[in-house]
Amino acid sequence: MTQSRRDIRAAQLAADKGRPQRAGNGNGNGRSAGTAGFSDGEGEGRTGWKKWAIGTLKWGSIAAAVLLVLGVVGVIVAYNQTAIPQPNQLANKQVSIVYYSDGKTELDRIAVQDGNRESVKLAQVPKFVQDAHIAAEDRTFYQNNGISVGGILRAVKTSVTGETQVGGSTITQQYVKNYFLTQDRTISRKAKEILIAVKIDGQLSKSEILEKYLNTIYYGRGAYGIQSASKAYFNKDVSKLNVGEAAVLASVINAPSLYDPANGDTAEANLTKRYAYVLDGMVQEGWLSAAERAKYTELPKIQAYKGNKFSSGPNGYITAQVKRELVSTGLSEQDIDNGGLRIVTTIDKKAQTAAIAAMKDNLPKKVQGGLIAMKPGDGAVVAMYGGADYAKTQYNSATQATMQGASNFKPFAVLAAVRDGISTKTKFDGDQPQEIDGTKITNFGERSYGMVDMRRMIGRSINTAFVNLNNEITPELTRQAAIDAGMPEKTRGLGTDLTNVLGTASPHVIDMASAYSTIASQGVRSKPYFVKKVTSTTGDFSYVAKPQTKRAFDKDVTADVTDAMTYTVKDGGTATKLQRLGRPVAGKTGTSSEAKSIWFSGFVPQLAVSIGMYKPDDNGNPLTLTDAEDTNLTGGTIPADVFYDFMKVVTENMEVQEFPERAGVGDDKIPTPTTTFTPPPETTTQAPPTTTQEPTTTAPTTTQPTKTNGTGKPQPTTTTAEPTITIPLPGPSPTSTKPGNGP
Repeated sequence: MTQSRRDIRAAQLAADKGRPQRAGNGNGNGRSAGTAGFSDGEGEGRTGWKKWAIGTLKWGSIAAAVLLVLGVVGVIVAYNQTAIPQPNQLANKQVSIVYYSDGKTELDRIAVQDGNRESVKLAQVPKFVQDAHIAAEDRTFYQNNGISVGGILRAVKTSVTGETQVGGSTITQQYVKNYFLTQDRTISRKAKEILIAVKIDGQLSKSEILEKYLNTIYYGRGAYGIQSASKAYFNKDVSKLNVGEAAVLASVINAPSLYDPANGDTAEANLTKRYAYVLDGMVQEGWLSAAERAKYTELPKIQAYKGNKFSSGPNGYITAQVKRELVSTGLSEQDIDNGGLRIVTTIDKKAQTAAIAAMKDNLPKKVQGGLIAMKPGDGAVVAMYGGADYAKTQYNSATQATMQGASNFKPFAVLAAVRDGISTKTKFDGDQPQEIDGTKITNFGERSYGMVDMRRMIGRSINTAFVNLNNEITPELTRQAAIDAGMPEKTRGLGTDLTNVLGTASPHVIDMASAYSTIASQGVRSKPYFVKKVTSTTGDFSYVAKPQTKRAFDKDVTADVTDAMTYTVKDGGTATKLQRLGRPVAGKTGTSSEAKSIWFSGFVPQLAVSIGMYKPDDNGNPLTLTDAEDTNLTGGTIPADVFYDFMKVVTENMEVQEFPERAGVGDDKIPTPTTTFTPPPETTTQAPPTTTQEPTTTAPTTTQPTKTNGTGKPQPTTTTAEPTITIPLPGPSPTSTKPGNGP
């Protein structure tokens, strides 16, 4: 019979009781030596997994102790063998080079302004300036031994996980990193930083460390050290700074590109918060009284930044954009300026040269303009014109300037309608003036068009018809279609009012290019980017761009919208001159109210382009473009001219590709129009003489101004209208850009 383990053990214990007992083990409990220290409450010794677990723990503890000892020994050995190295190449800064997309042709160089570094003695730096930096970066500076355990753990975590780098290094560690080591983010470099920091803390006084730190830390604007920073931000010697100015300089070193107000409103908001943090820290540490703190509630006046001396001309805007994009990868501005980087951009030299030439040849005096050209379905920006000279003004007309989008927004309503199952052959009332939902709407040139479908609405840019469309599908759907195409949700003025379809919102040129690129790529939205790849001469950094794309619309939807947008270039459209490119082109002109902004945005299958123009007054506010020009400027004039001149060069030797065929979404749901015929007076037998028609007469019952065959192409039919209405029908005009309405 099979016995249980408990039965066997009980029999063994019974046998043991009849045996002579051995001498006690000295613990006075009468236990046998064989069970000493291992008996349980039932007098049994531990067996099985209990014995294994205890043994494992015992050996694990021994192993851990050994590893700890070895670790301590290793640190001691490493500490003794680590020598304080010679300063790195900070004084002989390595220039970073920016290349065109071929990776060989140099576009620009990134280097600090005037090799800007000037050392001063700590005695020349006011005590409150020193305190501000300590409050900002290392409030335990005078107590710690050169390192921060919390900062080290965070650095190790981000190095292992690849997360965005966070602060936490002591002032001593920052000095070591900047002056002795490279900017790579490996665990081995962090270990060296720690050991050197501890050594330096033991060899130098805190005053010596602080002086060296203040003379080597990077403040942005090409300024190394507190003296250079004082001049770069406030145009004064460090000894002349006040508490507020000291707090600003202590704030920006955390991340100059994120805290320098020269980089925009967001950076200024970031600085304001950081500025308060520094001043409050000085109060908490007892270095500044609350009464004195109360004097500094607002940022002091910071002088404008004139940019990098190497980045001039139109290409300077590209270099600035490249720097901003690299910061988002985790690099600091200091890394970019001095890291010996080799940056390959997405900018095509041929396209960039063509963009500069097209803008230079067409822009009227005092008119500013921006151009963005990008690859549909990828997002790579192949050309950008942000201004004539970055050295004179750093305001980028392509990425920073905002201007009313005007009729460039009308295709978004068509996107929304087709996505909602409405055919582009659906007709809407294009007469004018009309009061639609309480809003009076007129057409450009005060022209009426009768019932027109969406294709003709885009081609002739008919305001009343588009507002009627928007009223039917709702402004909310038009707004959402614009956002889905690539328009930022926070675009100024992007609301849900009935007239949002007329372009009351004010986007950037790059936003419009991105949105039109989505249509060109058959519904795939892509995020614009400028940097293709980066390597470093020191081998401690590399980066390869990964396009960020997402399907936003069904292919059938964008196929029908693209087809409608080709009517802008067809006969009777607002940009017929573009027929001369000899290839399929889709696009839309745009002219805002009072012509304060004019646009042309369009595409071929391989390239999407947006061009926007405005004329600022002395305060940067938009002026009417006709104030000082000889011609009535619209989107169909100068912007279309720029598009033509640019594309003529870029598309040379480019394969001619066709747009996808119209899918016919919603064609089976087109409502059958019901019309009430009112015969003309018997005394009137022909159309008014102001209409342009073929001399052939037609039956008096024909009242439709435009006929189409099954393909939607205009047919050369004649038209008669009621005698009180004049409906001019412009004929082919391949060399004219006079628009049919607010283009």
